[in-house]
Amino acid sequence: MYEFLVLATFGAFIAAALTVPAGFGLSTVLTPLVLVLMPPHEAIAVVAIVHGAHNAGKLALLWDNVDFEAFRRYGAWLILGSVIGALLQSKVPQRPLLGILGIALIILPILTLSEKWTGYRIPESNDRVGGFGSGFMGGLSGHQGALRAMFLARRIPDKMAYAATASILALCVDLSRIPVYLIYRSEELFSHYGLTLILVISALTGARVGKIWLKNLDSLLIRNGVMIGIISSGILYLLEALS
Repeated sequence: MYEFLVLATFGAFIAAALTVPAGFGLSTVLTPLVLVLMPPHEAIAVVAIVHGAHNAGKLALLWDNVDFEAFRRYGAWLILGSVIGALLQSKVPQRPLLGILGIALIILPILTLSEKWTGYRIPESNDRVGGFGSGFMGGLSGHQGALRAMFLARRIPDKMAYAATASILALCVDLSRIPVYLIYRSEELFSHYGLTLILVISALTGARVGKIWLKNLDSLLIRNGVMIGIISSGILYLLEALS
């Protein structure tokens, strides 16, 4: 079990660094590692706290680049979806939840890539759908980024503004779903406070490294790598749900 703790800590650092330029991916990488240490519902709640701390730290580093017009378009619908998803998360049995996660993690990257295949640009009038859907998936499973990126990346071509705006939107989801998790899972969460603190520190350290990568690397290359990781995690989730 100690080996998995070290692996989860290292995974949180790497995923947190990659998430800065990619705009998403921390939950996708970290949740499977934390699932080794605890049941799915508890793992999603613990990762939500780590995710929230990471987004807060990332937003502090990138605040000057936030596109507040995009934030206004998405924000309210994002929070509404997140609360509804978080309420349902506490009611869904563990094994079907893994299946839902797996299917979502396979389908959402394909939907994101389909815009390139077809040349179809998602109308801005549908931003509220993307906001609600991203928030709902974030509250339900913790995996909000792929759907949000599908709507957000084309709206904000500047990589710094994209990363900053993705951070504030993700933080909105975290701040709306974490209180729900605390209401339903407070005892389990407090029993994992040591692990949570270690992962938070690792994720915040990774965010600082990620800002350096954001300035120097091609964010498209990193996002494509995260896409592969999302699909791989989805396959693993489905296998676990069906086993």
